[in-house]
Amino acid sequence: MEAAQLTLAITSTLNTTRIIQQYMQHRNLAKRYRARRQRQRGHVSDQDMDTDFSESMGPANACIMVLMGQVHAVERRFWVRETSTDWWDRIVLQVWDDSQWLRNFRMRKGTFMELCDLLSPDLRRMNTKMRAALTVEKRVAIALWKLAMPDSYRSVGNQFGVGKSTVGAAVMQVAHAIKDLLISRVVTLGNVQVIVDGFAAMGFPNCGGAIDGTHIPILAPEHQAEYINRKGYFSIVLQALVDHKVRFTNINVGWPGKVHDARIFRDSGLFQKLQEGTLFPDQKITVGDVEMPICILGDPAYPLMPWIMKLYTGSLDSSQELFNYRLSKCRMVVECAFGRLKARWRSLLTRLDLSETNIPTVITACCVLHNICESKGETFMVGWEVEANSLAAGYAQPDTRAVRRAQEGAVRIREALKTSFMTGQATV
Repeated sequence: MEAAQLTLAITSTLNTTRIIQQYMQHRNLAKRYRARRQRQRGHVSDQDMDTDFSESMGPANACIMVLMGQVHAVERRFWVRETSTDWWDRIVLQVWDDSQWLRNFRMRKGTFMELCDLLSPDLRRMNTKMRAALTVEKRVAIALWKLAMPDSYRSVGNQFGVGKSTVGAAVMQVAHAIKDLLISRVVTLGNVQVIVDGFAAMGFPNCGGAIDGTHIPILAPEHQAEYINRKGYFSIVLQALVDHKVRFTNINVGWPGKVHDARIFRDSGLFQKLQEGTLFPDQKITVGDVEMPICILGDPAYPLMPWIMKLYTGSLDSSQELFNYRLSKCRMVVECAFGRLKARWRSLLTRLDLSETNIPTVITACCVLHNICESKGETFMVGWEVEANSLAAGYAQPDTRAVRRAQEGAVRIREALKTSFMTGQATV
């Protein structure tokens, strides 16, 4: 053996000996430490001893253990991610039945897959050398889960094996895709005659929908007092026109909570179309000796106009009470629609933690998803309403001041309807 090789061998042996000595010293220290703990505490579990020993080891000693063969080095490969990905790929997609899909995503698997197909033009992404892109299905599932559950971004991310920032991005990507691709197809009047016939069967003639507004609680925007509503919390208003099947046919989202329903209505595109006579067909009926166009039904916060009927207020006689009963019975569809919207998509009840520009997009997406569920006949579970009422307890809907403004022609139409309801005369 050459001198250089001999020197290297001796040095290696000395280093190994020193490492073994350090290891034995630390092992003896650990034993003495455990003995002292046992004397102090009387008893200690194996788990505690393991913890004590691990605490006495630094990074260098862990390397010693590996060298001595006491510990096997393990290559970490996305332990948490792998489990969560398996949950989505192998459990949800392959094992869950329709009832589980309905409880967690608010729709059956078939409806979910149809939705993914509709959104795929905007949501499909290319893989990169760094990572595989989320599938359209997983992206939509993350968004629906976050909208349906009052969970944090982190908990949703853990559920699906992605980061919380990925959850936030998925929610907005899906919401934008729904708004861009589906709102004009899903939130629409459709066949007006079917709607008119539906309300007539419920007791109100020539009616094309019911209108109301609801407040969606949000986190406080900076220096934005106009978002504080009459109940004292920050909100954004959703105005909606609803058909006899509790589906939204027109929505307006984004006004601050302080603004009155009548002003929102007056400044909306819906008001413009009603005033111009372009929303509904020019289809009038005769009530007594008065012509009545297709109208919508509102509460006392709206003005009385030929194309919007509202309740009588003040001291009422029996004919006015009957009119109010018939109108209220039909107007309940809009309250029912808001209730089902928020119970399905419970994120709307827990102060949306989004920017002011993103909140209207998410609310719009929830309205579209509501219509899809209603049109597809997705079951509305009773328990959802109970959970929603509990979440909404801290955010009562503000009362709105009554508007006394009324057009003369509208007063005549309402009086004629009141009389026809009392006499039971059919409209022509």
